Amino acid sequence: MPLRLPDRLPAIDILKRENIFVMDNSRAHKQDIRPLRIAILNLMPLKITTETDLVRLLSNTPLQLEISFMKLKSHTPKHTPVEHMMMFYKEFAEMKTEKYDGMIVTGAPVEIMPFEEVSYWDEVKEIFNWAAKNVTSTLYICWAAQAGLYHFYGVPKYELDKKMFGIFPTEALKPELPIFRGFDDVFSMPQSRHTEVLRKDIEGVEALKIVAESVESGVSIVMARGGREFFITGHLEYAPNTLDDEYKRDKGKRSDVDIPLHYYRNNDPQQGIFVTWRAHANLLFANWINYYVYQETPYNINDIK
Repeated sequence: MPLRLPDRLPAIDILKRENIFVMDNSRAHKQDIRPLRIAILNLMPLKITTETDLVRLLSNTPLQLEISFMKLKSHTPKHTPVEHMMMFYKEFAEMKTEKYDGMIVTGAPVEIMPFEEVSYWDEVKEIFNWAAKNVTSTLYICWAAQAGLYHFYGVPKYELDKKMFGIFPTEALKPELPIFRGFDDVFSMPQSRHTEVLRKDIEGVEALKIVAESVESGVSIVMARGGREFFITGHLEYAPNTLDDEYKRDKGKRSDVDIPLHYYRNNDPQQGIFVTWRAHANLLFANWINYYVYQETPYNINDIK
């Protein structure tokens, strides 16, 4: 089954060229099926790129999904056309009276700053609190994962000496969980961050469970409330070229960014990218949609609590 997306969203044409089945709202209205409602709070600077990355993964499910993009009132993006934001995004105030089966909150380029100094922190906290009561399950990614762990559970973040950058072997610590159904013993996760959360702090919170971890990059996935919240420190949604683009952007400009590990063939940029994470990325998002959203959300969406 396809995803249901806003008419004329740029990701539609991109994904159709990849032979991924998507439909716009005009066609979806003709089908008598209740789609799962998924809200995406996109805090990444390159909105269209992130939209496409997430929609690509969400398409790998037999369920019809209705995707709604959320924006902040307290922040104006600098790298996305105003017309795009006006056409495809709604402010939280327009969405907070509704309920959603699932939600994704992305990373943001503010991770070095203390949370309280982020200009939109108050609005983000309000959205987090709303999601806890009005969304069946929420994925918090990268900065959003650290922000959610801090806001809900008081888990601090720590600045790294060097950027955690590359593709890191990761182990599912609780492979029996549905989120890891079909996973191998080890899977690869892209990481691109200047801060980290620590196992010792998370273990001190009874409500949190570390469910995936890497020897090299540390805590990878934390689960809370039986799967109503997942905090993912990395970027399984990243396209193959994303880390390469980031490396070329920062090369020679930042002293705390080295070549991304385990990413290029033989760790040599001249030999090209070695993609090792896409299969598990598709599987994780499909498992989340199926087992933690579709199987758990009430038939009447207004019954979500």
